[in-house]
Amino acid sequence: MHRARTTLVLRQSQRRKMDEVSGVSSAMEFSGESGAARVHERLQKRHQMRTDDAERRREAKESETVAEEKGEYFSAAFNAERASIDGLLSSCSGADRAAASERLEEATSRTLQLQKFLNDSVAFLTSYDLSRAQAALRELQTSLADTREECLPKKKFGFRARAKAADKAPAPVPDTPSPAPASKTAEEIQKRDVLLSHLTDCRVRLFGSPSTLHLKHIRGCEVLCGPVSSSVFVDQCSNSTLAFPCQQLRTHNTTDTRVYLHVTSRAIVEDCSGVAFAPFSWSYPSLDEDFTVSGLDKSRNNWNQVDDFNWLAAGTPSPNWTVIPEADRRTDWDL
Repeated sequence: MHRARTTLVLRQSQRRKMDEVSGVSSAMEFSGESGAARVHERLQKRHQMRTDDAERRREAKESETVAEEKGEYFSAAFNAERASIDGLLSSCSGADRAAASERLEEATSRTLQLQKFLNDSVAFLTSYDLSRAQAALRELQTSLADTREECLPKKKFGFRARAKAADKAPAPVPDTPSPAPASKTAEEIQKRDVLLSHLTDCRVRLFGSPSTLHLKHIRGCEVLCGPVSSSVFVDQCSNSTLAFPCQQLRTHNTTDTRVYLHVTSRAIVEDCSGVAFAPFSWSYPSLDEDFTVSGLDKSRNNWNQVDDFNWLAAGTPSPNWTVIPEADRRTDWDL
């Protein structure tokens, strides 16, 4: 009996030891599987991070390459078109008036398209490339104006005050009625180049559709003009109010001036400050007829699309021009 109990105890002890060994083995197996899973997970994460980093570098490199390719394409296309327009202008010399006129109109249209191409490309151009393109475009526009003057000369209507008289003009007296505006009719300015220069404290009304309008050395004036079929050039203007529709506006060396504008391309300012824009709002009985004569698109007005050739910070508004708040805009021009 004693021997049987001893045998049973030994067997139970052996069974417990076997169970303990089995449990330890199972725990080791479980622990090994869990650790391997964690190592595998870490490896997967590390691989994904490396893959994502490589993808970001690839995308950045592709983006840089695309920008370079766009810049190269722009330069090639811009320079080719500019050279073509230059050739077109050169061919006007010696041509008869009809042929010269046709070529000039084509050159004008293509120059405006080249300006639009430049405006649309600003986002990816470097400051250096943008500055070079703007300078080249200015030279082209100057060449266009000079060629037009050479091949299609027109007798200019000039309204000019003598410089000395302007310098001696007394300051306006408060509460004194403004002088009656000087007016010119359609018959006097129709399809002609109009020059207003060295004017101080004047009110000018130009009824009709001139070919071009030049405003130079204007101070403290109010100048209103009917639709200009091509360009308006403003230079050395200060403390004035201007209103006109036109195809193109170029403004230089002008300060503290309000412009009520209808323009079918984009306005250009250079070396200016304190220039403010609003939509053209002057009206007179034959305005619609003059729009027809000018050939301007009355439904297309880019009055607030202004390019400042002195401001190259893409995406940041130029501090040299602003939009006139609606509450401050002129509506009654007869006062």
